[in-house]
Amino acid sequence: MHTVVLSTCANRKEAEKIARDVVERRLAACVNILPVRSYYRWKGKVRVDREYLIIAKTRSELFTKLKSRILALHSYHLPEIVSLRVEDGYKKYLDWIDDEVRK
Repeated sequence: MHTVVLSTCANRKEAEKIARDVVERRLAACVNILPVRSYYRWKGKVRVDREYLIIAKTRSELFTKLKSRILALHSYHLPEIVSLRVEDGYKKYLDWIDDEVRK
């Protein structure tokens, strides 16, 4: 089973550090980084911040290790780390993910 893992980061440098690390360790085949504006409630107040969203493509069985690496490198006290299962997709792309995380 494949999964997409999302996490927002405080800045581009942190997002790039996490992306490079998890790809080099073969915990993810690919990581996209997107600038986003986040609206959220924190400690009773609504906040608006510019963040960078990382989108990592991997296999479900690697989620625990991937989550551990993100936590080790992340600056937030309570980082977003969520996994969304891929129910279906282009088989050749999913096969590529398998090849890249299993080598």
